[in-house]
Amino acid sequence: MDKSSRILITGGTGLVGTALLRILQENGFSNVINVGKADCNLMDDHAVRQLFADILPEYVFHLAARVHGIGGNQKYKSDVLYENVLINTNVIENARCSNVKKIVAMGSGCVYPELPGVEELSEDHIWLGPPHPSEDSYAHAKRLMLAHLIAAKEQYGLESAFAISGNIYGPHDNFDIDEGHVIPALVAKFHEAKQAGLPVKVWGSGIAIRDFSYCDDIASALQFLMVHFEGPVNIGSNHRHPISDIVTNLAAICGGIQVQWDTSKPDGQLKRFYNLNKLEASGFKAKITLEEGLKRTYNWYAEKYPNIRGSYGNIND
Repeated sequence: MDKSSRILITGGTGLVGTALLRILQENGFSNVINVGKADCNLMDDHAVRQLFADILPEYVFHLAARVHGIGGNQKYKSDVLYENVLINTNVIENARCSNVKKIVAMGSGCVYPELPGVEELSEDHIWLGPPHPSEDSYAHAKRLMLAHLIAAKEQYGLESAFAISGNIYGPHDNFDIDEGHVIPALVAKFHEAKQAGLPVKVWGSGIAIRDFSYCDDIASALQFLMVHFEGPVNIGSNHRHPISDIVTNLAAICGGIQVQWDTSKPDGQLKRFYNLNKLEASGFKAKITLEEGLKRTYNWYAEKYPNIRGSYGNIND
């Protein structure tokens, strides 16, 4: 890419898209178009075809998806699979037909199987088994997107990279308490508890371990992939924390709120984190610690409340 390249970001008004737009602009890219659900229904092939005809992008960052946490992914399994397959298929096919030079697509760590005895997942593990049943519909949609990108490369020469991320968090997330991802849901819970002067009830036991990555670091990694990589690449912070670390940090930010663990609720996979050797060997390093990222996220939420995105409605954001 050069600084004047036409760059399209789908999901451009959501968590990562907002951060990516800002970072690209800070790096001097002057022709970036970010598209959210209000701009185009990506499930409608005609609308997507018109979008690409109007913009004629040279490079595409495809971030749009219907996204939930464990609760939402279990509740809406059929909808999550159907809608994400439509979104991904329409974007990739129209990118190919529009002679896009390269597409970087946002995958998910849930594409990996749960492999006995394997705690650190590498890119060559993707197809070694089925995804974990807690998020299998979302995972299958992402796996199909990767298969589509591979096929488009083999048949048409479309260059692409497939970003496999850890748990992403930050401003502009979906802060739905029941169906959102763990950090935004906990941020909303802690803020609500602080306002009401009540203890916080937290799902699970807090022992599940993840790579939690602040949105700015993920956005920088996506730009890095556009320049340096093809195929599936793990991206993340390489900072591995149990859920209990998030709870401890948020409790401290809120002045020491009491926490009540609900161990009747699922933890999901107990360990899921990724080998970042491929990414870090090329010189990329995340910059934001969990403590700093949580402070930024909570402060943003508290400042914007109650005008916060939550509940269902983050398709294409």
